[in-house]
Amino acid sequence: MGVIRDHPELALFLCLAAGYLVGKLRVGPITLGGICGTLIVSLLLGTQHVSVDDDVKTVFFALFIFSLGYMAGPQFFANLNRRSLRYFTLCLIELVCALGIAYGLAKAFDLDVGTASGILAGAATESAVVGTATEAIGKLNGLTAAQVNSFQGHVATAYTVCYLFGLITIVIYTSQIMPMLMRINLADASRELWASIRGGDGLQSDEREALPGVTGRTFLVTRADGRTVADLERSLDGRITIESLKRGSKVLTPPPPDFELTLSDLVLVVGRRAKTIEAGRLIGTETAAVPGLDTPLATTQVAVTEKASDGLSIDQLQHRHPEFVQDGVYVTDVLRNEQHLPAAPETVVHRGDVLTLVGARSGLAKLVDKLGAVVKNDSADFIYIGLGIASGSLLGQVVVHAGDIPLSLSTGGGCLISGLLFGWFRSRRQTFGAFPPQAASTLKDLGLAVFIACTGLTSGPQAGPLLRQYGALLPCAGIAMVLIPATLSLLVGRKLLGIEKPLLIGAIAGQQCSTPAITAITQVANSSVPMLGYTVTYTLSNFLLPLTGPILVGVLGS
Repeated sequence: MGVIRDHPELALFLCLAAGYLVGKLRVGPITLGGICGTLIVSLLLGTQHVSVDDDVKTVFFALFIFSLGYMAGPQFFANLNRRSLRYFTLCLIELVCALGIAYGLAKAFDLDVGTASGILAGAATESAVVGTATEAIGKLNGLTAAQVNSFQGHVATAYTVCYLFGLITIVIYTSQIMPMLMRINLADASRELWASIRGGDGLQSDEREALPGVTGRTFLVTRADGRTVADLERSLDGRITIESLKRGSKVLTPPPPDFELTLSDLVLVVGRRAKTIEAGRLIGTETAAVPGLDTPLATTQVAVTEKASDGLSIDQLQHRHPEFVQDGVYVTDVLRNEQHLPAAPETVVHRGDVLTLVGARSGLAKLVDKLGAVVKNDSADFIYIGLGIASGSLLGQVVVHAGDIPLSLSTGGGCLISGLLFGWFRSRRQTFGAFPPQAASTLKDLGLAVFIACTGLTSGPQAGPLLRQYGALLPCAGIAMVLIPATLSLLVGRKLLGIEKPLLIGAIAGQQCSTPAITAITQVANSSVPMLGYTVTYTLSNFLLPLTGPILVGVLGS
């Protein structure tokens, strides 16, 4: 143990490795997850009086909370509309219940501010509350250094116990009990809802279409003798293009619009699958691939920044920009806030959406200049990220007095808000501020894991006495703080808001910010449909719940 005490970096990374190993243990649909596993291991190791400098904890928490906000920003602001107001109601129920129950327990059982905050964070299964509450406790007036250290230790211990029982409760309640209460088969209800929304079955994350939407076929001209290239393309509503034509040993790529086809010409037709099949009935017999006739198609992702394109369907967008038809460019995917939408003619495009375009390189270049800009997301823009975290840190220093109660966002709340704003602003014009999703996710997970490990190591000595003092209260609090808001949301969501049942179950898991719960739900549903409700409330709660930590600390510490 002497080596670990002398080298805290060794203790820190041992906690990460062992914690994530513990987090992989599975009981039925329930796994603790790496963060809870790291906290358990670090609390145990912390009993040997191993500690890490507080500045390490602050830096990594700022990285975590900024990355969280950056990733959630585009979807958070996109959800601030009338249609999503009903989901905001569910998040409001979660916030009011969580704060009210934590405050009531603190007063009824004379809990210190650290234990109450840990109950709030653990029962809400929101790890970020640990950071914002811990930071707020450190800024309370009138506390000695020993009291601050003790209360911050209580946050981690209470969080660990309540998180475990809250996690088990939300997973079982949403995936098993709620479908029974609503008298539905979740798999059947999800399949029916998807069919009504999309008109067919959806693809899983590891699946791809067996029949691609855009395809190329070669035909031998037997029926289109004497027709021009332009005439043939017009007869199919501009939904196909003749990319190449071979006559004898001569190949034209592409053939001129007024070029007249003749018997035995070979043509390469590219377009939507249904239209290329229809083209065969007008042109002639389909043939195998012809050497020298194939033409490579380029692919690019363009972020829509053109104001006039906002709110147009893909069909309207193609009519607005003739280059789609003239140059044979097709939209094959629409990415909105990390969600893939079908590239159907009726799909509406908004500013910030990323369109995947496939077609001739010259045609792509023309359209990119008109629609927006090529997405640049191959490396992180550390200028933008650094300015964002610095801005959040400055915002967190602002103190507002509500009567005699000083309220501050602290570094955590400030970086969360700056992350939301910087992420949203980046989504509007994706030519700067790149933060690749995988990099952001890695930094988010690493930042939180290191922060939790530091907190656990510091809190280890206080864990035993707190568990002996409040042993029975903490598990009961964890269960109650899940069941009460979830049940209220279930009643309000069905009786007053009319949310579809699969979406409501997903939304309740989202308001709790519970990834294990939505994992279990989608497994039971055998569908990703509940994710449609989950993503809205998860994004809103991810922003709102961390703010409850400083509020509770401010009220109890006044």
